[in-house]
Order: sequence, then C-alpha cells, then structure tokens
Amino acid sequence: MIFADKLIKLRKQAGWSQEELAAHLDVSRQSVSKWESAQSIPDLEKIIKLSKLFGVSTDYLVKDEIDDEIYLDEQEEDLSFRKVSMNEANEFIKVKAETAPFIAYGVFLCIISPICLLMLGGLSEYGKYGISENVAGAIGIVILLILVTIAVTLFIYSRSKTSSFDYLENEIFETEYGVIGMVKERRALYQDYYTRNNIIGVALCIMAMIPFFTGIMINENDEIMLIALLCLALVLVGIGVIRFVKVGVVWASFEKLLQEGDYSRTKKEKNPLMAAITVVYWLSVTAIFLAVSLPSRNWRETWIIWVIAAVLFPALIAIVNLFSGKKK
Repeated sequence: MIFADKLIKLRKQAGWSQEELAAHLDVSRQSVSKWESAQSIPDLEKIIKLSKLFGVSTDYLVKDEIDDEIYLDEQEEDLSFRKVSMNEANEFIKVKAETAPFIAYGVFLCIISPICLLMLGGLSEYGKYGISENVAGAIGIVILLILVTIAVTLFIYSRSKTSSFDYLENEIFETEYGVIGMVKERRALYQDYYTRNNIIGVALCIMAMIPFFTGIMINENDEIMLIALLCLALVLVGIGVIRFVKVGVVWASFEKLLQEGDYSRTKKEKNPLMAAITVVYWLSVTAIFLAVSLPSRNWRETWIIWVIAAVLFPALIAIVNLFSGKKK
C-alpha cells in the first residue's frame, strides 16, 4: 500500500476532512490533496508529525511493503500532543470575549490618566483660578496613580481568568474532531465586526491630534485651550484603542485555537498582542512624563511629551500591523 492510500485511510479513521488535517499540520489543504493523490509526498518533518498525529510508526508511513498499521509503543505515545476538546475551545473563546473589555478599558485608563494633571497644571499658571502649583501637581498625580492602579487591577484580573489556557499559546496541541470547523465558522462570522472596529479604532488614533493642531493654527498662545485640546486628543486615542483592542483579543483567540498567524506551529513565538504593546507604550510615556516633571515641577512645558506620544502612537500601530502582516 502506498503512502497516499495510507494517509487517506488514517485520515478517514480519525474522522477528519482534508482541511482539518491540513490545519493540524500547518499546511494548505492543497498540500494534503496532492499527498493523497500521490502527486507529491511530505518532507521528513511532516512525516514525523503525521506519525505522532495518528500514533503510527514512520516505517508504516514510508514503506510501501508494510500494509498493516504499526502503532507507536506507550513511550512514544507519551510524545503525542495535548488534545483540545470542543468544550475547552468554546470556554476559551468565551473567557477571552469576557476579558477583552477589561483589557481595553484598562488601556484606556492608562491613556487618559494624565488628563487631570495636565489640566490642573495649566490652570495653576493663572492666579485667577485659585489653584497653586503644588496643589495642582499633588491632586493630578494622585488621580493619575488611582487610574493606573485600576488599570493594572483590570489587567491582573483578566490574566487570572485566562492563565489556565496558557498552553494554547505556548504548546503545540491537537484539537478533537469538529473544533477546527467550529472555530473557523465563528471567525468568519466575526470577520466584518473585527475589520470595522479596527478601521474605526486606527482612524480615531490617527485623527486624534487634528483638533490640537487646529487650535495651534487658531491661537497658539492660548495655553489652556491647547491643553484642553490635547486632553481631547488623548480621549479620542483611548476610544480608538478600546475599539481595536477588544476585537483584537477575541481575534487572537481564534488564531490560537487554529494555530495560525503568530500562533502557528512553526512559529509559536508569541508576538505580543497589540493590547500588550499599547499598555507598555502608554505606561512608559507616563513614567517618562513623571520622571521629567516631578523634579522640575515645570508642568507648563513638560506636557509636550504627551503631544509627541500621541503623534507617534499611530506610527507604532502601523509598524506593528505591518510587521505582523509580513510574518503571517
């Protein structure tokens, strides 16, 4: 019996379609079709994967004179991949969908955390508002730290809910019959919503600074107006981030289960999610702002850090998306 016939027999015994087998091997359905029609044969790496996948020896697969299955012994079977059931897959998608808003709103809080400090710092420069520089700085920093604390709490909570599924990201695994089809169907239904929110989110981040630069053209000497417009820009960036982080977390759950994109078997290199990159970026900006502002107490000038950060953020999004697209 030739390899092609053996592959067809084993695949049908497992109850898989060509597409499902292809997903398990991280190849195209056309590749499986060519193997089964004897137009080509897989390389050694794929032969070994097929051996582990079906629990048969490599000799059985490659030697035409061996017609009866030679199954792996118990020691070899221990090397087989973890199986993900339909219930596990559904629970993982459910948990990711539930925690996605917590992650998104946590990032939002990080982005808007300096708004109070910026506004009070600007108002303290004018005696008519009755706010001293020390009071403005103290209140602003306290509110900033409270918002960042709430955000970190949301991140920790989300992490605790999903930690039991870490193996989906870190390990190579197999899925039980029907799981691949279910995930692909749900991803197809989610596609339009995912694309729409990504477009809106990225557009908001890119256009967020338009009001600020418009204010500069109208009256660059009105510092209170400029700070207010900068705060508006941060809010718009935050709203944009909410849109693409929420859908991005759910979309990543589909890719993890399908072992595609950054979570394919050949990669498994865990390219950071946009949510993680965004969190690190804005927490870093906050840290830089405080490190520069606290010693000098010169809030009137250091707020320019947020202008630069808001301008650079869309570029960061574009670079990450471009990099991820090339890897896929």
